Amino acid sequence: MQYLSTRGHPDRKRFCEILLEGLAPDGGLYLPERYPQVDAATLARWRGVFNGGATGGYAALAFEVLSLYIDDIPAADLKALCDKTYTETVYGTAAIVPLKKLEHGLYLEALSNGPT
Repeated sequence: MQYLSTRGHPDRKRFCEILLEGLAPDGGLYLPERYPQVDAATLARWRGVFNGGATGGYAALAFEVLSLYIDDIPAADLKALCDKTYTETVYGTAAIVPLKKLEHGLYLEALSNGPT
């Protein structure tokens, strides 16, 4: 997958090239050149991945989503990175992204957990 600058710089770069670069040379942010399409069947499969117990959970779902955007890191390495990153030890809770029900149909997701 190629990434491009929001300010129109002509260069296209791979994920590993931009990972530690920060901003594009023209000061823009990097965005994917195209966004992957996720169909209903994929979403259903991802629900199973997330709820898969010992073989699933947040790390497994993160791997599935990141795989759509990162094609220059071998899958086994990307999976290992996800498995080592999204853990209770790192985030201080088994629920990496806790979801709190406020009332019927209204939830609050805690995205501030873990290192920033």
